[in-house]
Amino acid sequence: MKHTIPVFFKNFIKCGLAGWCMEILFTAAGALRRRDMTLKGTTSLWMFPIYGCGAALAPVSRLLRQKPAWLRGMTYMGLIFSTEFFTGRFLSRRSLCPWDYGRSRWNVGRVIRLDYAPFWFWAGLLFERLLSRPLPSQSESSMS
Repeated sequence: MKHTIPVFFKNFIKCGLAGWCMEILFTAAGALRRRDMTLKGTTSLWMFPIYGCGAALAPVSRLLRQKPAWLRGMTYMGLIFSTEFFTGRFLSRRSLCPWDYGRSRWNVGRVIRLDYAPFWFWAGLLFERLLSRPLPSQSESSMS
């Protein structure tokens, strides 16, 4: 139990940094689609703790370990959509939300886009990979 907080904190940092990188690449790809060859990718400081919440997927991924990838991905996608919705609403009420999906016909409450479902599906599986603990090697387990 004493190692739980440092492990969660480390996972929070990993997910926050991975999320920032994914968002910068995603927004730069959007610039490319608009033929803006500056390829500017953007994010917000608010996004770090939001992506960091991906660390909460670790216990879920342990529960789903033996389940098929499509089920795990769908579960993560739902959890990510929920987090995006609630954090987006929280920040919007304070005029701090860095995104507004109101122009998309697939938006829900201006804070999530249902057409982003495949991206969140794969992001969840990526976070699962980042959060998976390596199995102890044969030599480590024989030392105990």
